[in-house]
Amino acid sequence: MLLAEALVAIGIAGVLVLVVCAFWMYSSQTFAALFNYVDLDDANRNAIDILTRDVRQANRVKACSADGTSLVLEDADGSDISYIYDPGRKTLTRTKNGVSQVLLRECRRLTFNIRQRNVVGGSYDVYPAATPDTAKLVDVSWLCAHTILGRLENTESVQTARIVIRKQGT
Repeated sequence: MLLAEALVAIGIAGVLVLVVCAFWMYSSQTFAALFNYVDLDDANRNAIDILTRDVRQANRVKACSADGTSLVLEDADGSDISYIYDPGRKTLTRTKNGVSQVLLRECRRLTFNIRQRNVVGGSYDVYPAATPDTAKLVDVSWLCAHTILGRLENTESVQTARIVIRKQGT
């Protein structure tokens, strides 16, 4: 009788240990995903705040690459501010007066588009700018995602913004 009782007790203890381990693994992954969401949200908020401030205070757009990975603005003090997206490193870097600052890491996709203020009839869209001289708006869109334990999880954060250059005339 003692052996049977011991085997039942060991079986129940084993099941309890498995349940606790499964709960621990699931909650650890959930906490890691929540941390990733918070980290992405903070980085995205910081990047959009800096980019919005720079574009709104810029005198003009000096250059925008055809593939949409770089944007150069003339700041209010006449110096250049450049935003460069490196798809290989998955980073967005802001450079002003030789000082570089990485704003986004693990950025899977990013594009800059320059636009005019003229609205396309029957829509909320605006016409693309032919040259940086005619640019009055900057559209930016990016997607960032972190990994959990080496796997790309559903911790993505998509940001889009249409920013008006305030110092340019209409």
